[in-house]
Amino acid sequence: MPKIKTHSGAKKRFSLTAKGKVKRNPAFHNHILNKKTTKLKRSFRKQKYAAPSNEAQLKRLIPYA
Repeated sequence: MPKIKTHSGAKKRFSLTAKGKVKRNPAFHNHILNKKTTKLKRSFRKQKYAAPSNEAQLKRLIPYA
């Protein structure tokens, strides 16, 4: 069997935890931050997990993570 190529965009954005969950950074934290509340921006700092419905697809994109 040939090796599977890792998706370049996915390897920069997602990683796996020890239990196999897909970790991601939240969106909307790059620019136009003055209209967003402090509470919302503070919540963007925390790591989030990908939805369980997308986990299988994301794991195929990062097979060696």
